[in-house]
Amino acid sequence: MDSDDKKVASSPMTGDPPHHFDVIYSEDTLDGRYLAKARILNDAVQDIGMGKYQWGLFCVTGFGWFADNLWPIVTGLILPPTVNEFNFEPPWLKLGQNIGLLIGAAFWGVGADVWGRKISFNLTMLIIAIFSISAGGSPNFVTLTSLATVWSVGVGGNLPVDSAIFLEFVPASHQYLLTILSIWWAFGQLIGSLVAWPFIANYSCTTTIPGTNCPRSFNMGWRYFLFTMGVLMFVFWALRFFVFKLYESPKYLMGKGQDEKAVEVVRKLAQHNGRTTSLTVEDLQAVDLAYTQKEFDGKEKENEGHVNAAIRRQMSKFDSNHVKSLFASRKLAYSSTLLIILWALIGLAFPLYNSFVTYYLATRGADFGDGSVYITYRNQVILSVIGVPGALLAGYMVELPILGRRGTLSISTILTGVFILVSTTARTSNALLGWNCAYSFTSNVMYGVLYAITPELFPTKDRGTGNAITATANRIFGIMAPIIALFADLTSSVPIFIAGAIFLIAGVIALLLPFESRGKASL
Repeated sequence: MDSDDKKVASSPMTGDPPHHFDVIYSEDTLDGRYLAKARILNDAVQDIGMGKYQWGLFCVTGFGWFADNLWPIVTGLILPPTVNEFNFEPPWLKLGQNIGLLIGAAFWGVGADVWGRKISFNLTMLIIAIFSISAGGSPNFVTLTSLATVWSVGVGGNLPVDSAIFLEFVPASHQYLLTILSIWWAFGQLIGSLVAWPFIANYSCTTTIPGTNCPRSFNMGWRYFLFTMGVLMFVFWALRFFVFKLYESPKYLMGKGQDEKAVEVVRKLAQHNGRTTSLTVEDLQAVDLAYTQKEFDGKEKENEGHVNAAIRRQMSKFDSNHVKSLFASRKLAYSSTLLIILWALIGLAFPLYNSFVTYYLATRGADFGDGSVYITYRNQVILSVIGVPGALLAGYMVELPILGRRGTLSISTILTGVFILVSTTARTSNALLGWNCAYSFTSNVMYGVLYAITPELFPTKDRGTGNAITATANRIFGIMAPIIALFADLTSSVPIFIAGAIFLIAGVIALLLPFESRGKASL
């Protein structure tokens, strides 16, 4: 860290006494006027504290984490029965899914910086619900893959938007909760596995030759599964849209030059939590006055007010200003580039291994003499359960001074690669399951930190775009995984060695990140 990045108190998880939280960046990295206003808003939210609104937000944004992990798992879980019924190459379904995830990440993330967080937040879950239920009635492989692509457009927008929303309302003292939000990610995998188990185990055809002796009437399990998960997404959407009232992000509004609306949101937040706030519009306008005197001489036209100047300076529609801001200084450009590389590498390694874990376990289980549907889904549920404590451990580790975000991310990523590599040495089904449990645990820690540190290192006014770029890199490389699978033998150990090596490289890159966000307020 630079010398001007002062060490401050971390969250209450470490027992440090609370006081003013410094920020990650300095004026040589971000616009000074924006930086000053962001600090004022951060202090106001910190004074209000963690309350009912943020805990409600923890739940409704958690639905996004839930969906983000659930639906890639869903396509893996329905692969065997759909292949038996429609007789297609499995990687095509994963390819369609990843194309949808790519489009969703780019569209909804950038859109959140253009038209605000609320629209993206309220539409993504509805799209998933509508098209996943429709997919349950698919008459053929082309329809199923097309609908999976469309529902994935909704899935791809969840985390870029939801992580920004939560971070922009949570007090700095509780930013570690962004890491713990990944517990919803683990729940998504767990619930999906538990629901799929009885449906697919009991309502699937038993053919060993895809496309033969597998009529729809004897293979309804995967359809029941999609219907059930789609209805659950409808419930999540209804809770978001009708029950929880989402406010627009105050720092987003400030970045657009709408200081009055930003202050109004902070006051609503305080009222919702049963608190009061001393924040006024004049507090933010005082920053404009100070910088106007510094930047302009007395001949500057007085009819160019603070708000209009801020809008002209910060607001952009469909141009590249939000992208340029992420590379505005050498250090910020270095940080953004490394985050993109991290997401890209993990985007290739994760689906290369995990998206096909059900198929992989089934084929390896057959080698060990226990490749039944029951054993396959039992193991999938065990792997899902193991991920839950990983999210909680991640929330603790990121607040330890000796580790922080970077250290925790590096260790968990490297261990994930190690466990993937050693899993190829398994000679019994239980040994293979044990290594996969270790992998599931460390990968949940890794993703918990990665999903937290990424939005923390982007300023609010460009956070949606930054999240979109990293998620897009992740999805682009994710598309490569099923393409590789089309030309590789997924029952061999080759994809496992490739995935493990990529995780090891990513773990080293994590240590090179120039900013440590532990104990610092996001901007």
